[in-house]
Amino acid sequence: MQPEKLTQDWRQQSLGDHVPSVWRHPLVILALAVTALVVLAAREWGEMLHQWWNIDTYNHILLVPVIVGWLVWLRRDELAIAAPKGWVPGLGLVAASLALWALGRATGINLFAQAGAVGAMIAAAIAIIGPRISMLLVLPLAMMAFLVPFGDEIIPPLQMITAEIAIWLTLASGVPAEIDGIYINTPAGLFIVAEACSGVKFLVAMVTLAVLICFTQFTSWSRRAAFMLAAIIVPILANGVRAWGTIYIAQSQGVEFAEGFDHIFYGWIFFAIVLVIMLAGAWRFFEREPEGAGFTSEELSAMPWIGQLERFNSSHTAILIGIIVLAALSGIVAALIPAVAITTPIG
Repeated sequence: MQPEKLTQDWRQQSLGDHVPSVWRHPLVILALAVTALVVLAAREWGEMLHQWWNIDTYNHILLVPVIVGWLVWLRRDELAIAAPKGWVPGLGLVAASLALWALGRATGINLFAQAGAVGAMIAAAIAIIGPRISMLLVLPLAMMAFLVPFGDEIIPPLQMITAEIAIWLTLASGVPAEIDGIYINTPAGLFIVAEACSGVKFLVAMVTLAVLICFTQFTSWSRRAAFMLAAIIVPILANGVRAWGTIYIAQSQGVEFAEGFDHIFYGWIFFAIVLVIMLAGAWRFFEREPEGAGFTSEELSAMPWIGQLERFNSSHTAILIGIIVLAALSGIVAALIPAVAITTPIG
């Protein structure tokens, strides 16, 4: 066979043959639905991209699409023999998500608007692939929820907890100190547990990773609960120890040296150390490989309620039209609600 023919055959295979024919039309429909929803919530997606890229608290979210893709890839054999079917009740999930998005737009609560934008994308996928395949992909679909930047709401309590741990360790180590809220006064100087020192970025990153580990490595809910609890407690305690270490070093080496050391150590090096400790403690309790995570087709076939849900199947084109109509209505509502809120008299 001539080289030109080889190149042509390879290109033809790469474009179509690797995707089962039963999936080609639904994937096109899904791409069109996602495009419509992203255009509708372009402001929220732009804000989220800015947060993922420019705010270190949310840098870990850049890995979430990679994780989702990997989890879908693990299910490729099951998906190859499954046929996606449009599901009318999924449009209700899309409507609920878009209502949350519109509410966030109207009230100026970015968390609601962003959660609604991400939720609408997840719901659209469920509506297009149907309940059976959604259950096959339940973990990657759930992991998409972590695309929403969250954590700012817990910064104040984390600051207080970090300050309390730091003052307790400071006094226990023989360094005289006084605390006033998030301010710790020591002989070397006054320290403040700032927002950047609250430990929120490592906590939210650890929770995201812990959910992935819980549902890919564990099968028992007791071990999942224990690991999730550790993923919350350990980063908080470790951050308090880090804050104390900065204060303690400053007593002998000076504030400038301690701040410089803290800035270097507090990066992803600190997170890596905590992560290694967590994984080392949990490793011997892992119960399966990631490839074994999720339901199998046989397990889903034994669930009668899946078949009952599939009674509400519809064509993918009808589902796409429904999503576009819902998106258009939500856009109109989001545009009108602020005007109604401003012009409607009270009393």
